[in-house]
Amino acid sequence: MIPSLESMTPVWLNRCLRDSGCGDVEVSRLSARPIGTGQTAGCARLEIDYARNPSNAPRSLVAKFPSADPLSRSSAVAMGLHRREVEFYRDVAPRLSIRLPRCYFLDVDEAGESFLILMEDLAPAAPGDQLAGCSVAVARAAVLELVGLQAPTWCDEVLGARFAEPEDGFFSDMHGLYNRMLPEFVRRFGPRLDPEELDLIERLGASPRAPLFQAVGRPFCLEHRDYRLDNLMIDERCSPPRVTVVDWQGMRTGRPLNDVALCLAGGLDPPQRREAEEDVLREYHRALCAAGVPDFRWDDCWLAYRRAAFAGFGLTVIASVAVAQTDRGDAMFTAMAHRYARHALDVDAQALLG
Repeated sequence: MIPSLESMTPVWLNRCLRDSGCGDVEVSRLSARPIGTGQTAGCARLEIDYARNPSNAPRSLVAKFPSADPLSRSSAVAMGLHRREVEFYRDVAPRLSIRLPRCYFLDVDEAGESFLILMEDLAPAAPGDQLAGCSVAVARAAVLELVGLQAPTWCDEVLGARFAEPEDGFFSDMHGLYNRMLPEFVRRFGPRLDPEELDLIERLGASPRAPLFQAVGRPFCLEHRDYRLDNLMIDERCSPPRVTVVDWQGMRTGRPLNDVALCLAGGLDPPQRREAEEDVLREYHRALCAAGVPDFRWDDCWLAYRRAAFAGFGLTVIASVAVAQTDRGDAMFTAMAHRYARHALDVDAQALLG
């Protein structure tokens, strides 16, 4: 049985730590306090005291578990998010070079409703702030970190089939889902956006042949799908900043440039992004090629980046309606919608609507 935060005991944690290679530890006490502002799951920091710690086992861990909000919890189950994240850390992470937290315990029940992940506490690294945005240095580091996810999974047919959106999955009819969520998004966020930004978001819903609604095609790789600052643990004491990627619950087979566009367009204010994006994108392209990705020309990369401009609309419109509403969430989704719309307009993505 998967324990809840309240039912964890020192005896249970002893077994977890010993099974994960921490030696003959003996936990004497543990306590938990909530952290983060997750929309689809809860997180807490576990503080651990030891009666015996021969191997310098961690003094704290981060626990991730189902959201207490019924809407967020039911949405996460419908999308298969909890099961997908456990499968990622258990089955996929060992073959990647992208920087990830170490996991000490992973489990999910058959229905995908109950789950628990105990992972490395990455403090003093801190999560980014999607609302505040980030520096170009952080955005560059985050984009380059994606090479460690994408190059090892580039056009891998086995992984591609395993993690493709199922035919009856939550996102299988992306066009229909987008249009079902769109009226509530427009009601809630329309007054906060510039008219041309809102117009583009609505035009996307009327364009079933837009890239967002088409089959993935080639090239493909594994896609984080929510590659935002809130899902990056950032240590700016390093130069360049060190970025560790968390929240893999939405991972799937997808287009490589989607995560790049979500990061650059969502994390940088439009003037910053306009000045830096081509340089960052060229560096990312060179790193992909150096990592062994074949036959991916710069012109193809730039076109894929333009097509990926719509990925932010799917994330923003659908997620903003599917999760519990909060003041910070509304402010964050407004900022995201504004930045993604300006990006799409700047790269003339509307010409690709069909």
